[in-house]
Amino acid sequence: MSSQPIKKLTPMLEHYLQVKEQHPDALLFYRMGDFFEVFFEDAEIAARELQIALTCRNPSSENKTPMCGVPHHAVQGYLSQLLAKGYKVAVCDQVEDPKQAKGLVKREVTRVLTPGTLSEDDSLPAKSHNYLAALVWDGDAGQGGLAWLDFSTGEWTGLTSRREEELWQWAIKAEPSELLLPKGTDLPAAYADLGSRVTHLPLLPHFDLETARRALLENQGVESLETLDLKGSPELVRACGAQLLYLRQTQLREMDHLGEFKQLNLSRHLLLDEVTERNLEIFRRLDGRTGRGTLWNVLDRTMTPMGGRLLEERLKRPWREPGPIRASQESVAFFAERDGLRAELRRLLDAVYDMERLTTRVTLGRATPKDLLALRRSLETLPPVRTLLLEAETPAPAIRDLLGSWDSLEDLAELLATALSDSPPPQITEGGLFRMGYRPDLDELIELTEHGEAAIQRLLEKERDECGIPKLKLGFNKVFGYFLEVSKAYKGQVPDHFIRRQTLVNSERYVTPALKEMEERLLSASDERKALEYNLFIELRDILSRARERFMFMAGALAALDHWQGLAEAARSQAWTAPELHEGMEIEIEDGRHPVVEAAVGGNYIPNSLTISPERRILLITGPNMAGKSTVLRQAAIILILAQIGSFVPARRARLGLADRIFSRVGASDNLSQGQSTFMVEMMETARILRLATKRSLVILDEIGRGTSTFDGLALAWAVVEELSRRARGGIRTLFATHYHELTSLEGRIDGLRNLNIAVKEWKGDIVFLRKLIPGPADKSYGIEVARLAGVPMPVVQRARELLARLEEKSSGDKARAVERASQSLLPGMIAQRQSDPVEPQEHPLLEELRALDLNDLTPLQALTILHQWKRSHA
Repeated sequence: MSSQPIKKLTPMLEHYLQVKEQHPDALLFYRMGDFFEVFFEDAEIAARELQIALTCRNPSSENKTPMCGVPHHAVQGYLSQLLAKGYKVAVCDQVEDPKQAKGLVKREVTRVLTPGTLSEDDSLPAKSHNYLAALVWDGDAGQGGLAWLDFSTGEWTGLTSRREEELWQWAIKAEPSELLLPKGTDLPAAYADLGSRVTHLPLLPHFDLETARRALLENQGVESLETLDLKGSPELVRACGAQLLYLRQTQLREMDHLGEFKQLNLSRHLLLDEVTERNLEIFRRLDGRTGRGTLWNVLDRTMTPMGGRLLEERLKRPWREPGPIRASQESVAFFAERDGLRAELRRLLDAVYDMERLTTRVTLGRATPKDLLALRRSLETLPPVRTLLLEAETPAPAIRDLLGSWDSLEDLAELLATALSDSPPPQITEGGLFRMGYRPDLDELIELTEHGEAAIQRLLEKERDECGIPKLKLGFNKVFGYFLEVSKAYKGQVPDHFIRRQTLVNSERYVTPALKEMEERLLSASDERKALEYNLFIELRDILSRARERFMFMAGALAALDHWQGLAEAARSQAWTAPELHEGMEIEIEDGRHPVVEAAVGGNYIPNSLTISPERRILLITGPNMAGKSTVLRQAAIILILAQIGSFVPARRARLGLADRIFSRVGASDNLSQGQSTFMVEMMETARILRLATKRSLVILDEIGRGTSTFDGLALAWAVVEELSRRARGGIRTLFATHYHELTSLEGRIDGLRNLNIAVKEWKGDIVFLRKLIPGPADKSYGIEVARLAGVPMPVVQRARELLARLEEKSSGDKARAVERASQSLLPGMIAQRQSDPVEPQEHPLLEELRALDLNDLTPLQALTILHQWKRSHA
């Protein structure tokens, strides 16, 4: 901040600095008339980030004051830009009428805007949540809590964990716009890469347990943490308390709009960690971009923001329980079978605005006339939607339940229709908000402001008739206001109540008490109307805010209908079918397709079938690059995810055993910002899978071990296959794509492992990718042919063929035979040993001999002799 002494500044700038001192970490926007002004260093930042002119308030002074400004009616757009770049903004507004102010107009900070505390539609993505999160980890207790809420809708949830890594995984998965942390908390590099704003808060009072407990109980209106199922979760309570205190500080009011806090029950959901979500490209492509190439882009056919956010939530946390899945599937089937009804419902839903965020702004006292008009138009849709569904006599229980508790909000819809003008102004202080007929006292003011000239003309006609002066004229100037002008020819007929104001050459100008009264009425009517309409608008907003629960219930009902019809629309347009779900372990997919790839290639997509069962629970898939191995892996996982959100799936037929988790290790990428190579990332993700996967999980692995040397990679891939086969007392359902053709010899030696390959046809020296999954191992890798197809120059391809021939001739199959011998001699014993005693495997006998050696007394010759003996005895 400027070092200029405060005593040399104007009173306004003195006040600016006083306010800035209270909000040092925020850019301060200061209302001055029709503009919001920014000064000093804040002005330099704002001008640079917003690309607006930077000027000086006192250019002739030695101590110039940098400044910039934006019109008050357009300020929201500029604030949105700053918030999107991670800045915090304090808005200091005028809190008294400048006309009534004595001296400096009173100003106060009315709100502090942060990326995680937005509620305006133009600052938020319509179909995505905007989360404010808080994370607490207690290393001494070995437990932590993570809470996240969407300030714009009031949705609030969280979880506890005894693993700090898991909390950060969920924080990354939630992608909050802003994360609150206790001061001193280290930020993992993986989270830092996301670019979310991180706000460090002091432990006291923000993360104090007792303060948090009181704040949470007060906000939720309950007497005990047991009611919220939080009695044994102190760290989660602290996280919730930090959010509440932070919101009070930034919003300068109580958070009455927050919904019931519901701790996330992970046992009810199919868990997808952030790595799997990324690898399957559900919301973003691997390059980080959204849109084409993602499952979301193919699946989202919702018509409302609420429906879109519900779909996002379901994709992030699919169901694990059969009940909710079947309820959704039945509702989707209902809409899928009725094209005409679905089309009409889509037309109706297209007129619905974001009722959740509209209602939040009403409750927070921030709703504009435009917001109430959007709310009115949304309510107009409720009766025809109900009629449409009732006439269809739906058999789907979930839809019947919605109709049974339907609330068309007729009373509030009628209130808004009666009160609100069809074209209200953007500001609530400008008048013109209400219809004629809403309030008699307002009607009189509206009549005066909109038809005042007619009233004056009626008064003129009355005076003409009474005094008998046919050429009596009405005039107006800034000196006298309205006046009556009489020609000197009629001077003798002027009535006594006419009061002379001015004499001209050919006429006289008069006023009358009635004319002056009418004039004063007209001049004050505009201000009176604006003041009355402002008060009536606040009153109307308060009435609507008291009905928040009703609005939110119906917003949820419309979101559910929109979610189901959107899934039905996607299913019908892409020829998907309803899957059969069961509690067993089998996964049978007949003619399955990857929906994103199919959308890209159109009718040329070749479907594939696969079966996972107890007898074939590990499918080892081989084939050349570009043949489609990764697509087969991903499509199986995506089909299972779609099924467990209650959607139809891209397959001719699917019979699917429910999964508790899906793990994906697909693709290769360095994480240079964390100092991690491709191989390190691959091994960390593989380690997580082996540590957390259960019998009910689905694991898809692509090219494990390719980031290191051939034999290292082969050994690791082999070991991972073994581990997956023995885990969970019977093995974990796994799709394993590999280039290590030597692993195909494991079929018949590892229980439940089966070989599959992506078919390739050789034709006149070329290869043709058939994209078809068939039984058995691939016979060749075709790497050189793939290189040729990729455009590698022919001299390089020819030289590679020559070298390959020499290498194959020299090796004479040594590597394959070595693997074969290893599989025959080592594998049966290793599997038997692991199955009989997986916790304490026997040590190799050489280890004991190594420990017994005294290296200090060992000569080089003795060492060579010992090695020679070991080689002979353990060959």
